[in-house]
Amino acid sequence: MNGFESAFHFDSLVWDWIIAIYLFLAGMSAGAVMIGIYLKRKVIEGDPANNGILKAVAWLAPFGIIVGLLILVFHLTKPLEFWKIMIYYNPASVMSMGVVLFQVYMAVLFVWIGVIFRHPIINFCEGKLPGGLLNFVDTFLLKAKSINNPLELFLGFLAIVLAAYTGFLLSALKTYPMLNNPVLPILFLFSSLSSGAAACLLFGILVFKESVTSPSVSWVHGFERPVVLFELFVLVTFFTGLIFSGGQNEVAAWNAIGGGFWSNWFWFGVVLVGMLLPLTLNAVSPKAVRHNGGYIFVVTMLSLFGVLMLRTFILYAGQMTVV
Repeated sequence: MNGFESAFHFDSLVWDWIIAIYLFLAGMSAGAVMIGIYLKRKVIEGDPANNGILKAVAWLAPFGIIVGLLILVFHLTKPLEFWKIMIYYNPASVMSMGVVLFQVYMAVLFVWIGVIFRHPIINFCEGKLPGGLLNFVDTFLLKAKSINNPLELFLGFLAIVLAAYTGFLLSALKTYPMLNNPVLPILFLFSSLSSGAAACLLFGILVFKESVTSPSVSWVHGFERPVVLFELFVLVTFFTGLIFSGGQNEVAAWNAIGGGFWSNWFWFGVVLVGMLLPLTLNAVSPKAVRHNGGYIFVVTMLSLFGVLMLRTFILYAGQMTVV
């Protein structure tokens, strides 16, 4: 078995790359929602349904959570029995509590999106749905709009919990010292914000044609840099804590970043390409270049690539060392 194969297939491996994609998509959904809620409440003027970034959130957030769950379902040994975990809850199971979180999050998310885009939704459905059903949907969304403030705050809370949950899910693997780490949920929270910001810019500008000079785009640009810097700081804290803990914690840290396939993946893929390169490009590029569609595509894809590589690195490198 060569070095590449042995990096992805080893005896202590329980969860593979499919789970990394699931973690990435769920985190991106949560990050996009947190950003969308803040923009709607504090930045966007006029009808939020006309804002390209919010249109991107309305597509990205459901896509991330639904596709992530589908990946999880079909990755199970008995995917056709997944419905059982959606009905029979186990408070002692991190996975079971996660399913509850996903269900509530999706329900509130769809209502929130429906309230914002009520007019386009009703206009689109006219003639396609029975009149009685269309009136019911319209009435429901109008009633939901009357409690929009608490609904929005609750969704924001659920998004924060979801972003952190992806870290709690891995930290429940107690026999792996690198994963059983209290800093991991914080790291995943900020990487979710990073991927959410990059995805919102990518789709908001290039697909939904939001102006690159709009207040919402300027805010996301300004928000993205400190988030990535703090993500770097949390990464340093994560590994420093492991090293100073000694024992198998220190062994796990050096196995991950001290040399070999996953060390190169981390230093060149996660840190250099996914974090430092986008930060540097944003710092040195003239404003005219930063407003170019090709530039936006490259920088946001680098950020998304970096977050996916981070999730994959944590998952695999974290399972290499066992207590």
